[in-house]
Amino acid sequence: MFTGIIESVVYVKAMQPVGGDIRLVIEANDLDFSDVKLGDSIASNGICLTVVEFGSNYYAVDVSRETIARTALEDLKIGHIVNLEKAMLPTTRFGGHIVAGHVDGVGVVSKLQQDARSIYIEIEIPEELAHYTATKGSITVDGISLTTNLVRDNIVSLNIIPHTAQVTNIAKHWLVGSKVNIEVDIVARYLERLLNKSQTGEMNAPSPQSTITEAFLADNGFMK
Repeated sequence: MFTGIIESVVYVKAMQPVGGDIRLVIEANDLDFSDVKLGDSIASNGICLTVVEFGSNYYAVDVSRETIARTALEDLKIGHIVNLEKAMLPTTRFGGHIVAGHVDGVGVVSKLQQDARSIYIEIEIPEELAHYTATKGSITVDGISLTTNLVRDNIVSLNIIPHTAQVTNIAKHWLVGSKVNIEVDIVARYLERLLNKSQTGEMNAPSPQSTITEAFLADNGFMK
């Protein structure tokens, strides 16, 4: 589980073919790896990947063909900048929103321009994901927790403040035409499933009768 608050921008050091898959080696000179161990999850551009090797300033992850096909990793090259977030701890300050690291699809930056001190960006997302987004809702783009300005059909507009642009790959890597990883709000996905089940009758079993009464609440100090 992640929050979408990027801890560091890192660099692709190597891309090694391994049995039809790819092993990515990521160089991260300014990140503390003292709490990292083999098997840990690290979100790389929003993709939850498993650490299979690491050292004082790097980590390696194996990427399957399925992951490559469903994300923007197919455009990744040696030297590219990647957003990194280690898995959150129970004590982590929850500064973003609930991010699973499971990419739902690939979006394309369709507009990018300066807007006062921020950067105004429009991203075209897959049409099947559009109904999971909402104006002033949360969306994860390349692992970054962002708030949408407006959703119009399958176009999501965003304003990126200078700090966010500088501590992520946005200022250094995003251009019109850039492909980005999209993860929609996980809450929207579960709500849709619950509503669909309710409408199809799969969740119509009678609820157990509650034994909590007004008298019970009064006797146990919940009412004055």
